Amino acid sequence: MNRSQSSIAFTIAAIGIAVYSGMDAAMKGLSIASGAYSAVLWRSIVGAVLTGTIFVARGTSWPERDALRLHITRGLAAGISVLLFFWGLVRVPLAQGVALTFLAPLIALYLAAAMLGERIRRAAILGSVIACIGVCVIALGQARADPSASSLYGSGAIILASILYAWSLILLRQQAQLADPIEVTLFTSLVIGVALLFGAPWFASLPAATQLPMIGLAAVLGSFSAAMLAWAYGRAEAQVLAPVEYTAFVWSALFGWLIFREPVSLYTVTGAGLIIAGCLAAIRGTAAPAPQTEAAA
Repeated sequence: MNRSQSSIAFTIAAIGIAVYSGMDAAMKGLSIASGAYSAVLWRSIVGAVLTGTIFVARGTSWPERDALRLHITRGLAAGISVLLFFWGLVRVPLAQGVALTFLAPLIALYLAAAMLGERIRRAAILGSVIACIGVCVIALGQARADPSASSLYGSGAIILASILYAWSLILLRQQAQLADPIEVTLFTSLVIGVALLFGAPWFASLPAATQLPMIGLAAVLGSFSAAMLAWAYGRAEAQVLAPVEYTAFVWSALFGWLIFREPVSLYTVTGAGLIIAGCLAAIRGTAAPAPQTEAAA
């Protein structure tokens, strides 16, 4: 691949991350208004309708049994992860929450060793230590700024979401060999939506008419960003594009300040920098999984 193609892919990926960060902001607003459960449920249903329309229009055949099994497994893992993430995001600043999700690619390295037999390199261990220091710095800043149990639970939920999302990244590696991005996008949203419908009578509420435009916006932004990122990752190596994933921190800080009036503390900036440095040290010389892309979740 020449430098021009890499530059175009990098630019498209950067735009995709900016769009995805806008979706995070929209979902935080919806989660504050009606709860994370309802926000994720209705966004998933609208997203499934949007991508399902494309899936049917293309005349794509129904997935084989192995692919369907992976779709269901990853959809459930991604669904719980997304639910925990937005539940936590209601309780912590947007930039802080996004910074904690950067742990996902690092965790994925260890899960790959356990599930796929990949060897854990010394760089991964060093990166883990650096990233853990970053998490501690963010936690210290949070404890000083807002020592409430709610904010601590929010951070804990996001860290747990990162662990589950790291598992979904491992499953995505297997999915990518059996299905294209549109199919992955559709079934991720479909599985999440169907799974959450079972608990809807107890945990969800019908969206207010005023919320419908924001739900539609979140679904469109999520699907559009996933398509852009899938296009970029199909045309450039992951290790070339991995750094652009961390621009999400800048966008989340900006959206958090503009929309929710959330200041960004020096602790959060320092902690995010350490986590990013740890991830980059750990994945040096390897193809890194993306920390932000849900491939359509």
